[in-house]
Amino acid sequence: MLLFIQEAAEQVLEEASQEKTLSIIQLIKDGGPGGQIIIAILFVLLGVALYIYFERFFAVKSASQEDSNFMNQIRDFVLNGNLDSAKALCESTNTPSSRLVGKGISRIGKPLDDINTAIENAGKLEVYKLEKNVSVLATIAGAAPMIGFLGTVIGMIVAIHEIANSGGQIDIKMLSDGLYTAMTTTVAGLIVGIVAYIAYNHLVVRTDKVVYQMEAKSVEFLDLLNEPV
Repeated sequence: MLLFIQEAAEQVLEEASQEKTLSIIQLIKDGGPGGQIIIAILFVLLGVALYIYFERFFAVKSASQEDSNFMNQIRDFVLNGNLDSAKALCESTNTPSSRLVGKGISRIGKPLDDINTAIENAGKLEVYKLEKNVSVLATIAGAAPMIGFLGTVIGMIVAIHEIANSGGQIDIKMLSDGLYTAMTTTVAGLIVGIVAYIAYNHLVVRTDKVVYQMEAKSVEFLDLLNEPV
């Protein structure tokens, strides 16, 4: 009898000493259909956010790469009256700033206000192109945590429903589906929201840098036109 009790105690101690581990996949499986649907939506939003970020990042990076000697060449061409070469240089450079300067060159001979207006309108189009789909990142950054909290509410409703149907006897295992849904969806929503928020702000900073370059080149070109011949 004592030997049996000793073996049972050793078995209990061995089971208690075993390390409990949780995998992400198992957490998602234990979350039930409601939690799995929420997690799937968040994964889709994460994929969209990463795609937009990298696509815009390389586009803005390409737009920011300019030849430091570009405006010097434009100055020489314009002062020498070689407008065709100046236009060809703008077309070959193919950056937002060069397109603005090219727009201004195509208006040379008209009043300075008309040239300035044409450059401003072209600048608005270039900024719109740079900011394409960036607002979607801001939307995902705000919507993902709310979708995660929606999963939390669904999980709590499932847990309360199980309590109501338990006849007053609460079993942790019975509540696990609801609790897993509540916790995993909240964490997933916050992770997606944080990633999208950081990506959005990084793109805004990079885009502002390109817009500053565009403004600087436009002002330099207008100053060139105001120079005395």
